[in-house]
Amino acid sequence: MDINSEKALLIREIEKLEDLSLVRILKSMLYYGLRHEGRVTLDQYNKELDEADAEIDRGEFLTHGQALKEIMAWKEK
Repeated sequence: MDINSEKALLIREIEKLEDLSLVRILKSMLYYGLRHEGRVTLDQYNKELDEADAEIDRGEFLTHGQALKEIMAWKEK
C-alpha cells in the first residue's frame, strides 16, 4: 500500500472512534511524531520534559492500570 492509501485508511478508522481518550492519545502520538521527524536539540528535549511534568502536575496522565484497561478495551473492539 502506498502512503496516500495508508493515510486514507487511517482517516477512515479514526472517524469511527467514539472513545475520546483514545482520540486524545492518537492526537498526542501524531503531534509528537510530527515534531520529532528530525533531530531534537537539548533545549527542545528539556522543554518537552518540562511540558510533560506540567501535564502530570495537572493530573493529565493515566496510571499503568488505567492504560492497560484502555488497551484491553481496544482489543475487544
